[in-house]
Parts: sequence; structure tokens; C-alpha cells
Amino acid sequence: MPIIRRVVHQRLILAGLILVFLISGLAFLLWPGDRPGAASVPSPVPSSPLASAPSGTPSATGVPSAVPGETDMAALASPVALSPTRDFRALAVEAARGIYTWDSRSSSYSDVYARVRSWWELLPDGSNPLSVLVKEFEATGVTASSFTSLGQQSARQSATAQSVRCDLELAKVQEFPAPWTGLHVCTVIVQVVNQTTRDRNTFSAPITVMLNCPPAVTAPADRCAMVAFYATADRIVY
Repeated sequence: MPIIRRVVHQRLILAGLILVFLISGLAFLLWPGDRPGAASVPSPVPSSPLASAPSGTPSATGVPSAVPGETDMAALASPVALSPTRDFRALAVEAARGIYTWDSRSSSYSDVYARVRSWWELLPDGSNPLSVLVKEFEATGVTASSFTSLGQQSARQSATAQSVRCDLELAKVQEFPAPWTGLHVCTVIVQVVNQTTRDRNTFSAPITVMLNCPPAVTAPADRCAMVAFYATADRIVY
């Protein structure tokens, strides 16, 4: 009998120890603290469809991020040459539109001025100095100081021609004809659209463009060249 009691007592002790180990292991597994070798599971964060796509990428519905109907002014504001043509009337319209077209979001004042300056071909007699170009360009409403403010408003401007009259269609040219053959004077009325992040307005503006074409000895052999334009009110030719 003492032997049976001893065996039963030992088994009870062993069962108790096993139970203690099981409880300790379960507590270890369920304890929320950091454990060596345990994989950390990040908390779920709501995903944003805007954050997952780069700027300018079409959305899931296939609609581009650009505002529909908005004119791409960046290409128009980049330095480009006028069309190589002997059609002085068409060239006058192109120059007038280009002079009143710019985009402060993609170009600086220097960029816009350099583009217009590249169109103004100096004459050998010095009758169209760059000082006149600066004055007439600023008469369109763009100056170095104002362009800084325009840039802060993401301002951009475009123009379309409403009418064009050249040479003898202008009364002043009838009274004072061009001094040499091949020099043409055109006055273009442009409708200007000016936009910022806050508003949009339109206005009409006259601009006189002077073009030197063959057979003038001072003109390029195969095309016309813009040699001047006038935007100040007292220099417009009507």
C-alpha cells in the first residue's frame, strides 16, 4: 500500500508540473508584448487612389487629369520660328497671335521676350532698333515685373485673329506709302483670352505688324520677315 500511495503521489506531482508548463506556454504565446522571432503585422491603412498613381496618369475611369478643353499653352509659349512664307498677310496674323500668347506656368519673362525677339529681324539701316521692340512689347501688357505677379497666379494668355487689313486697305498707308517695294504693313485685331487660377477675361486689341518680303533687297530671298510691330495706341496704323 505505501508503494501504491507513493506512485499515485508521484503521478499527481508530474501531472501538476505538466499542467503548469502548459499554462505557462499558453500565456507566453498569447502575451501581447514583443517576442524574439515574432513577425510584426502592420495595422491596415486605407489606400488612396490618388497616392497610388503618378501625377498626370489617367484615372481608373479613363478620364485624363488635364482639364478638358483647356488649351495647351506650353507648346505655344516655347521658342519657335515664324512660318517660312511669302504670304505676308498670313504671317502678320501668325505674328500678332504669337505676340499676345504666353503661359507663365511654363515660361519666364525672358523666355517670352526671347521668342518675340527672335522674330524681330533688324534692318541694316538701323530703322527698327531693339529699344522700339522693348517699348512695343511692354505695350501688350507684359513687363518683367508684372510677369512675376502673373506667374504667382498661373496666368496664361492666347489670342485669335478677328480681322486683318494690309497696305492700301489702311488709310494711313494710302497717305504715306511704304518707302520701298516689298515692305508691307498689316493691322490685326486679335481677341485675347487671359486666364488665371481665379478668373478669365477677354478683350480685343489692335496690333500693327510690318513685314519685309522679296523683292526687297533687305529681305530674305525666299520668305517674309517681321521687322517691327506696334502695340502702343499712337503707333497703330488704321
